Amino acid sequence: MPGFWDDVNKARQVQQEISQLQSPLDGWEAMHAEGEEAGVLLELAVSEQDAETEQEVAGILERLDRQVASFEVECMFSGEHDANNALLTIHAGAGGTEAQDWADILLRMYLRWAESKGFAADILDYLPGDEAGTKSVTVMIKGRYAYGYLRSEMGIHRLVRISPFDAGGRRHTSFCSVFIFPELDDTITVEINEKDLRIDTYRSSGAGGQHVNKTSSAVRITHLPTGIVVQCQNERSQHSNKDMAMKMLRAQLYKREQELQNEKKKELHGDKKEIAWGSQIRSYVLQPYRLIKDHRTDLEIGNVDSVLDGNLDPFIKAYLLWQQ
Repeated sequence: MPGFWDDVNKARQVQQEISQLQSPLDGWEAMHAEGEEAGVLLELAVSEQDAETEQEVAGILERLDRQVASFEVECMFSGEHDANNALLTIHAGAGGTEAQDWADILLRMYLRWAESKGFAADILDYLPGDEAGTKSVTVMIKGRYAYGYLRSEMGIHRLVRISPFDAGGRRHTSFCSVFIFPELDDTITVEINEKDLRIDTYRSSGAGGQHVNKTSSAVRITHLPTGIVVQCQNERSQHSNKDMAMKMLRAQLYKREQELQNEKKKELHGDKKEIAWGSQIRSYVLQPYRLIKDHRTDLEIGNVDSVLDGNLDPFIKAYLLWQQ
């Protein structure tokens, strides 16, 4: 098309939209073709009484079943930024070591979930607990529809269990907040006045190892008008940490503006209900019984270990259906 590349940013945006529309079609056609091939292979296996080939077909169908289930979820993504990478932040609530250990359990759960999806997970900032666990952590989850999947997790997560840190073996209730923001591309403009920022540098004090690389160039940015604070210590230079922290700030300010607009719409329509992410969304009960319940969808799962090992898809699918 003549003149298409005259506006490079617009052209790239159109190409990205085309790719987002074409990718599901390509995926569906590939699954359909593989299903037909499996059918032909099964007929051959039955006619030849080939048990080994029948077992191979069963494996193919099992994999296709998982792919179709995932495709069904992706078809429900309709948000503007659902296809984007996601910034995930976990904050331990009041309760000291018990709550900080709960934050660590949630971090492991989300990392395992990301791994199961084939997504990359980079820990950008990590503040360890005083004795154990995690006070706060920010993770970049990179993968197609990462934000679309994870936006269902935004809210307060409640844990009930016998505390391993209580010598008396008493039951404790702990809370952690989970925030999810989309990584914004260059087509989204968020105005930030440099005069509104306080930028501090400090030496990384992370846990090391899998959590964060030790550097002496960590950056903390405070947005004075809103009080939003972001920090990054994972990159190898102060410049890179500042760039990533600014990206995190843009995402949070954009999300905040969206929430403010939604609140105004609710006021205009007389909707006084509490914002979903501002209240408890899910309970993980390990004592006196074992059950995980989502309070928005009423979905209950008794296999607690499976969920804490990263099997979040039933909750994610239930949330998307409930939202629609």
